[in-house]
Amino acid sequence: MNLAEILKILGDECRLRIINLLLQQSLCVCDIERILGTTQSNTSRHLNKLKVAGILSASKKSQWIYYSMNDRFLQENEKLIEFLKEKFSQQEIFKDDLIRLKELKEKGEECEHVLTKVQRSDI
Repeated sequence: MNLAEILKILGDECRLRIINLLLQQSLCVCDIERILGTTQSNTSRHLNKLKVAGILSASKKSQWIYYSMNDRFLQENEKLIEFLKEKFSQQEIFKDDLIRLKELKEKGEECEHVLTKVQRSDI
């Protein structure tokens, strides 16, 4: 992917917010949409663009699809990732997303854990 294509893909705040989260850990669509406060269709559309561009990877676990940063993209764009991390740490919207991610994890409210708890209570 050339620089113009990378910058075009990154030229959207929602996609940058997704990258900010996925630089921390892999997440499923429903967790990303909860943290960002977006709809499933909007979140999926942005994730698909990032995946098709080779920025993200996806893996399936049960009924959940987990997204993570593509290792090859990270290796080939180390300086860009460093720059993004620095900028993310300076802007409130990105810091707030990480706070929501931390709260989601601490409360055990990731969608996979919530569904498992519900399934257990139905037994």
